[in-house]
Amino acid sequence: MAKEEMGEKLSKIRHSMSHVMAEAVLEMFPTAQIAIGPSIENGFYYDFELPRQLLSEDLEEISNRMKAIIAENKMFVRTAVSREEAKKFFADQKYKLELLDAIPEDEEVSLYNQGGFTDLCRGPHVESTKELKADSFKLMSIAGAYWRGKESNPMLTRIYGTAWANAKELRLYLQHLEDVEKRDHRKLGKDLDLFSLHEEAGPGLVYWHPMGARIRQAIESFWREEHYANGYEMVYTPHIGKSWLWETSGHLDFYKEGMYPKMDMDKSDYYVKPMNCPFHIMIYKNSKHSYRDLPFRWAELGTVYRYEKAGAMHGLMRVRGFTQDDAHLFVTPDQMNEEILEVLRFSLHMLHSFGFVDIKAYLSTRPEKAVGEVSKWDAATEALRQAIEAEGLSYEVDEGGGAFYGPKIDLKVKDAIGREWQLSTVQFDFNLPERFNMTFVDKDGVEKRPYMIHRALLGSIERFFGVLIEHYAGAFPPWLAPEQIKVIPVGEAFFDYAKQLEKRLRLEGLRASADLGDDRMNAKIRNAQQLKIPYMVIIGDREATNDQVSIRYRNGKQENGVLTSDFIASVKATIASKEQL
Repeated sequence: MAKEEMGEKLSKIRHSMSHVMAEAVLEMFPTAQIAIGPSIENGFYYDFELPRQLLSEDLEEISNRMKAIIAENKMFVRTAVSREEAKKFFADQKYKLELLDAIPEDEEVSLYNQGGFTDLCRGPHVESTKELKADSFKLMSIAGAYWRGKESNPMLTRIYGTAWANAKELRLYLQHLEDVEKRDHRKLGKDLDLFSLHEEAGPGLVYWHPMGARIRQAIESFWREEHYANGYEMVYTPHIGKSWLWETSGHLDFYKEGMYPKMDMDKSDYYVKPMNCPFHIMIYKNSKHSYRDLPFRWAELGTVYRYEKAGAMHGLMRVRGFTQDDAHLFVTPDQMNEEILEVLRFSLHMLHSFGFVDIKAYLSTRPEKAVGEVSKWDAATEALRQAIEAEGLSYEVDEGGGAFYGPKIDLKVKDAIGREWQLSTVQFDFNLPERFNMTFVDKDGVEKRPYMIHRALLGSIERFFGVLIEHYAGAFPPWLAPEQIKVIPVGEAFFDYAKQLEKRLRLEGLRASADLGDDRMNAKIRNAQQLKIPYMVIIGDREATNDQVSIRYRNGKQENGVLTSDFIASVKATIASKEQL
């Protein structure tokens, strides 16, 4: 069966299962108000207004009732009705009446019935409950959901479930969820003492602990070195700016709700920056430029602040304060193709260095409402397309999906368990050069507009860190590991030698520490394994006497009697290669 056809089949199964669940809930609570019950990715849900709070143990009873309904082999029957008939049928269901009023006058009203339950629904559904398997679904959770997603509306009870074509697919999906849970960056962040979030001190603001800060420093040091090697210069810009910057850029028109409130200072309005672009433009406009000066490639690890809604925040993945690995390129039209190709190559190099090899590109083209000449859009889009194809990337075209100010490439990576994450973006901008009256003097002596390219490789350091944690399940490759080596003496008699070895390793530039606690050696090894430290170095009399180490690797491998100098050289080589153990 083709992938698209299989997707349609699963959507029908899940939509039908939501109706079966609604029937089961109404059997339990005949006075319940029913809202909506769509098919969603990997499952389904239905929203209810219930006479009492639903408990997690209620899910088992609902599930059992669903299995009984499935066994009855009920047919899903579609009926077209008039609005008056529908209103009469749902007279005691206020949410259905509201949905009915929202259906356009020229659209047909249809109901679906499976014997004991009728819903206002467009469909489609399976033919009968016989196509639904009692061993291929599971009710997953209970949550609160505002009616139509508006906080001013009533809070409803939402029941989530998952459904698949057969029991094997369900089992594989549940195993996948277990793996996802084990990799949850919020749990691992706590277990490994990497970061914390404090609602009481300000939601969506990240506190980097010492171990997390070590990883961040490794990321940022590599980032800076690679940028300098690829012809970029670093800039630093303020955290706040006068309102005219955001008025000119257009952010106050299009993005004000996502910005923190203005501050009144010195009889002027200031805003905390939600992005770095206007500040890089101010640096550009500080002096006149010739075509000989371009291209400028300016990069900044710039911390920005965006007022995300409370319900939208999620660990490190969606926060209010974050550091963008931002860069802006100012180029002449003649330099466009070459620069785009180099930016894409650089993006891929960086992603590969962090261990991401399955990468797909998404090319977004000109929308109906856009600024800039069509010919410029066409040329920029073609430059993006040629770069993608030159690198041999698999890609999809999102026709009309570009921003109003330019086409773009998004790079999405698959992690170790097949989830897709959007990381790098290469975005043309025909808008800001015009709005800020940016110019350069071309070969013919005429002032012209430069092209501006926005570019983020990792997205934001916080979100990228969250992706890395989940990709590696906290077991980072040695070059990123916050602690690379744990020195473990077999007894107190070797504490002094352990301290000497720790100092030697640190002088070699390695992140190492000696465990001089009261625990026994085996407990120290377990502690180091729980912290996912790549190398555990065991030292006793033989090692101290012969300048050797016994190594227990994180992956379970063990080596004894290795010369300390050879061990150090091996670790450095692994770090330089950025390989995983």
